[in-house]
This record gives sequence, C-alpha cells and structure tokens, in this order.
Amino acid sequence: MADILKDDSISAVAELHRHKLQVIMMTGDNEMTAKAISDQVGINEVFTDVRPDEKSSKIKELQAKGLKVGMVGDGINDAPALAQANVGLAIGTGTDVAIETADVILAGGSLSGISRAIEISRKTMRTIHQNLFLAFAYNVILIPVAAGVLWKLTALPLILRQLHPILAALAMAMSSISVVSNSLRLYNTNID
Repeated sequence: MADILKDDSISAVAELHRHKLQVIMMTGDNEMTAKAISDQVGINEVFTDVRPDEKSSKIKELQAKGLKVGMVGDGINDAPALAQANVGLAIGTGTDVAIETADVILAGGSLSGISRAIEISRKTMRTIHQNLFLAFAYNVILIPVAAGVLWKLTALPLILRQLHPILAALAMAMSSISVVSNSLRLYNTNID
C-alpha cells in the first residue's frame, strides 16, 4: 500500500523551487514512506513521524531560526500548525477547521495555487512599495514648492514659484489618482 500523490505535486514543488523557496515536508508517516514521496516530488528536507501536536512546535523551531514559514495543510490536525505559520495555506477541499484557520485557501484543492498566491503577494508588495514612493515623491517635491522654496528663482514662471492652493489641491488629487491607478493594475494581473 502506498500514498498516492496529487497530480500536481511534482510541478507545485518545482514551482516553489523556482521561487527560490526552501521546501520542507512534515508528515506523520514513517521515514521510508516519506522518503519515497519526497524523492518523487523533489523535496530534500523531511520531518517524519511528526505527531499532529508537534507540527506547530516544528514551525516554531524554524521561525526561531529566522525563517518565514508557509504551511500547507488540509486536515483538523493541521489547524494549529496553520495558525502558527507566518502564512497558512489550506487546501480548499480540506476540513472546515483547516480552512477557517488558514490565511489563504487554495480553491479547488490544486497545489498549483501555492505558486499563484506567492506571485500575487509579491506583485502586491511591489505595488505597495511603488505607491509609497509615488506618495513620498509628491510630498518631497510639492510641499516645499507650496511653502515657497522656489520663490527666489525668478527664472521660473510665477505659477511654479508660487504654487496656488488650487494647483496644490489638483496636484494632490493627481497623486491620489496615480496611487489608485497603480493599484488597479493588480486587478488585471494574469498569473497562470
């Protein structure tokens, strides 16, 4: 008797490696069974014979080493570990307890959703950093102008040296529009 791999296990692990993530398998199975599965999917580090109550402790150990831990699980026994992980991912076909505990639910039970979730989160973080830069640049450039820093530069047109309150309000609105427009690009993200 052998455990049957999910159809997309091998490709899902390969995608995680492509993202330069350390993939660790944590299972209640014995070492021989776990080794056979981990060899098939390409996982080098395996914790075997892990009781359900030990899973969250193992995650704490990894976090104590400074690692950010993502845990994928589907059962009641995985719920404490999903809660302990920095990011808990529940397989959508799993138990209600696991689904309610997790931060991310992989719809349809497909492990390929892990890679998509990572790509979406990374793109979201890039967008957040871009938005912070846009807002910061607006404040760094236009607040001093509004305060009259350019007043003595007579070579510049008066409209640039003396920022009228209406122009300042328009510039602020444009800053907000640029941040919102940049964020809306996430809506059109096609990650497959």
